[in-house]
Amino acid sequence: MQTKTPPRSTIRLTRRGRFALLVAGAVVAGTAVAVPLLTMNSGTEQTPSAVLVVPEGWRASQVYDAIDKALRLPPGSTRKSVGKAGLKLPRDAAGNPEGYLYPATYPLRKGATPESLLRFMVDTAESKFDAAPIAAGPQHDAMNPYQTVTIASIVQAEAATEADMGKVARVVLNRLERGMPLQMDSTINYALNRNTVHTAQDDTRIESPYNSYQRMGLPPTPIGNPGADAMRAVLNPTPGDWLYFVTVKPGDTRFTSDYTTHMRNVAEFNSRHEGTGRAQSPSRTRSSSRPSAR
Repeated sequence: MQTKTPPRSTIRLTRRGRFALLVAGAVVAGTAVAVPLLTMNSGTEQTPSAVLVVPEGWRASQVYDAIDKALRLPPGSTRKSVGKAGLKLPRDAAGNPEGYLYPATYPLRKGATPESLLRFMVDTAESKFDAAPIAAGPQHDAMNPYQTVTIASIVQAEAATEADMGKVARVVLNRLERGMPLQMDSTINYALNRNTVHTAQDDTRIESPYNSYQRMGLPPTPIGNPGADAMRAVLNPTPGDWLYFVTVKPGDTRFTSDYTTHMRNVAEFNSRHEGTGRAQSPSRTRSSSRPSAR
C-alpha cells in the first residue's frame, strides 16, 4: 500500500435519482432505546423476567452469541436460525442482518426464540431507518439507507468519542468523494473477526472484500450494528476537508487534510508509546511503522 494515494477516478455513492435518503427521525434522537414488550391481548406492558442488551457497535456474531446465552441454547443455534427467521431486510443485505440488529434493550418473554428476537431487532431497525425521508443535506450524491448504515458502522467502530463521530464520518465521505481507498483498520478487524488496536502490514494484505486498504469503496456489508449517534453523524457530518486522523492520546484525536501534518501527529503518538509495543502508523489503530492513508 502506498503512503500517498495516487490520483484515481472519482468513486461516488450510488445515485437514486434524487438527493435524499431514508432514515427515521427517531435515529437522530437519543441513543438510549428501551423496546417495550406488550401482551398479546391487552395494551398493558408485561414486566419481563429478563432482558437482552445489544450495545452499539456489536457485530452480528456477538448478538448471536448473546441470544444463545440468554435463551440457554447450544452455541451456534441463533446463527443457524437466521435463514428461517423471515427477516425483512433490504435487498442490498442479501439476507445478512449485519447492521440491522438494532442496539437496544430487548425484554425476553416466555417462549422467545432466536427467530422472534432477530425479527424484533430487524423490525426495530427498519422502523428507525425507513420511517421518514430526510434530505441528504451537504452530500453531492444520494445515499441509500443501506450505504448509510454501512458508513455509520465504520464511524461507530472508528470514532474514539461521540464528539469525533461527525469528523470521522466526514473523513469517510471525503475519501469516497475523491476516489480514495478508505483504509480503515476497523474493516480489517471485521474481516479477521477480532477487536484490536494493533494492525500489522501483513493484515492489510489479506484477501477479503472487507480489506479497505486493497479495495475501493465501501465494504459489502456493515461491519457492526451502529447506534443513533453514528447514524446522526453520517446524516450531518461535521464540515471539513479532513482525509486523515490519528488518536495521539485519549481525548486527543487529530484530523487533517495534510499528509505531512498527519505524519507528524503519528510520530508524536509513536514517541509517546516508544517501548510499549504500541507504536503505530498514521491511522488511529495501526501498529506497523508503514503509513496508511488516513
